[in-house]
Amino acid sequence: MLGSKMNVILRAVTFVALTTAALAATLPPPPATPSEPTSDVVQGVNVADPYRWLEDWSNPKVQAWSEAQNKRTRAYLDGLRSQRPVSDELMRLVSATSPAFFDLKPRGPVVFATYSDPKLQQPVIVTMNAAADPATKKVVLDPNALDASGHIAVDWYVPSHDGSKIAASLSKDGSEDGTLHVFDVATGKEIDTPIPRVQYPTAGGSLAWAPDGKGFWYTRYPGPDAPEADRHFNMQVYFHVLGSDAAKDELVLSTKDGLERVSEIFLDNEQNLPTVLARVQKGDGGIWAHYVLTRGKPSVRIGRHEDEIVYAAFGPNGAVYGVSRKGASNGFVVKLDKIAPDGFAAAKVLVPQTDVAIQTTNESGLSFSKDRLFVNDIVGGPNQVRIFTLDGKPEGKLPLPEIAANHEIVELADGRILFGVTTYLRPYFYDSWDPKTGKVEETALKVVSPVKFDDATVTRVFATSKDGTKVPLNIIMKKGTKLDGNNPTLLYGYGGYGVSQNPNFLGALRRLWLDAGGIYVIANIRGGSEYGEKWHQDGMLTKKQNVFDDFYAAGQYLIDNKYTSHTKLALMGGSNGGLLMGAEITQHPDLAHAVVSAVGIYDMVRVELDPNGSFNTTEFGTVKNPDQFKALYAYSPLHHVVAKTAYPAVLMTTGATDGRVNPMHSRKFTAALQAASSSGLPILLRTNMHAGHGIGSSLSDRIAEQTDMLCFLFDQLGMEWHK
Repeated sequence: MLGSKMNVILRAVTFVALTTAALAATLPPPPATPSEPTSDVVQGVNVADPYRWLEDWSNPKVQAWSEAQNKRTRAYLDGLRSQRPVSDELMRLVSATSPAFFDLKPRGPVVFATYSDPKLQQPVIVTMNAAADPATKKVVLDPNALDASGHIAVDWYVPSHDGSKIAASLSKDGSEDGTLHVFDVATGKEIDTPIPRVQYPTAGGSLAWAPDGKGFWYTRYPGPDAPEADRHFNMQVYFHVLGSDAAKDELVLSTKDGLERVSEIFLDNEQNLPTVLARVQKGDGGIWAHYVLTRGKPSVRIGRHEDEIVYAAFGPNGAVYGVSRKGASNGFVVKLDKIAPDGFAAAKVLVPQTDVAIQTTNESGLSFSKDRLFVNDIVGGPNQVRIFTLDGKPEGKLPLPEIAANHEIVELADGRILFGVTTYLRPYFYDSWDPKTGKVEETALKVVSPVKFDDATVTRVFATSKDGTKVPLNIIMKKGTKLDGNNPTLLYGYGGYGVSQNPNFLGALRRLWLDAGGIYVIANIRGGSEYGEKWHQDGMLTKKQNVFDDFYAAGQYLIDNKYTSHTKLALMGGSNGGLLMGAEITQHPDLAHAVVSAVGIYDMVRVELDPNGSFNTTEFGTVKNPDQFKALYAYSPLHHVVAKTAYPAVLMTTGATDGRVNPMHSRKFTAALQAASSSGLPILLRTNMHAGHGIGSSLSDRIAEQTDMLCFLFDQLGMEWHK
């Protein structure tokens, strides 16, 4: 897509003044980091790798080095006078926020939901009545009861169609390494033997119930008998009968059916049909095939890669609806009335392409009621939702605010449509739409937060990138802010995998940022799908440099237009956005004064050697391809650190159990920057030993990380925070 709660005694006035110079003087030097004459020849190029030894986490020297880095980082962060008051305020604001319901799943007489209560370390699974009245909430699965420390998380859950059972993947310490458990909803008791290896960060995991609720299709990775190198690849689909031995489960979709080593499988039977749709992505690059699975029959592949169907789902009428991008960057909707091999190749167009893109990455793009189709579009960042009959007749749009995002659309038993909405300035809420009357009402399913942004404005402007492309920026600042070039400004970006930066509620962290005099900016750079698949493709593979150019242009726009200055600008990003941070640090070390980079990728030459890195090659490319290697090596942050360069202050964060991005990237990049920087500004590495990529982290871990990030930035930009 964040910690533990404490009751905080409200103080009449809290004043935090930050003095960077005094703290920098007390910061101990980095631990000694030997460099070794290690190198590889790749595509005829000698690639130096002096910190290769930091890759081996089993090496006690690496663990000791990481612990020493953590101690140094804590010495800096814990020495900041802002640390306690910022932590207390974040906890106060989170504690005073109402619980949130999301991921609604109507089943039989109840509606299931994920329920996030600020008093709990982890979200829980609950039911409500058929009208989705939050007052009828009942807890079904509480991972906090399994581990009070908050280190067990629900990766995903799927209720049976009659609402009597749920299947859920549970994992520990943010690892996303999930085991499947099945629970009886009425009693809360586990009713089947757990099945391991159903979920991992490389390809995720999925499940779809049979209509009778006596079994389900599910994904599973190879067992302990498989070679170590294969255990997080080669996902396959099995059918399990409740009460039977999982070791004897029927294999229903495998390499014999065309699955690949890096296949990612998503199973769908939301319509409670005797057949299941399997959406199969080749790695992470948006290349899809589609299969229909029926018990006792061979699988039927209805869509191949070349059909360019990027999303598909069964409709309530038994037809298969798909979003095609064949010759159409923005996508169009097709309908397949009859299940047949390669049927999508001849599917009829139901909703033609328009000048806006159908969103298929962050959300499904298609949702259904019993007699309607909802098409979710993305318009440069914000969303719109078009309404059609199942035969494609247009019926207008759902009423959304002007700059908003929609994340869910579900039909209740009485025919009302619930749709989730969020904006930059308002937290998540659900409206209901009555198709019979057209009446729209706000429901009781809404988040009430003490965090208010009545004093803030949202402005969309456009920066011009190196090649002339116009890049949207969403600027959030207090009303009346003077554009004198003296405002601390935090610029956030991602730019990859077709993941778009939709409007989302700013929350406690960004409230504190504005209160300290800051401006917050989100850049809709290429690599996402804000303007369709072309916007994504222009920021992937050999065109990845466009992403970095867009972000640099965004930062320069803010400086040129007096929002901020080089000495008052900070950058933030995580994961693929961490790669973005690494590229900006090495390509434009003078752009910003401070950078926060979380769980980032920095060694583009060796990233594909990790399990999840192999899935990333469809997005980044591979060093095995000469042209792609040339592009990868040209921007790989680790390989462009230059000695005696004045690098900005950097806080890098990583998690020891991260299965998506190997923490070695953060270790090696930290070592390189620490050895090279001549600025005297801190280069810090923060490793959480009980967290992974951030998904499934406990509430206390998330609050602690947010506190560290804010305090680091406040200190480096000389900001004062008043409460």
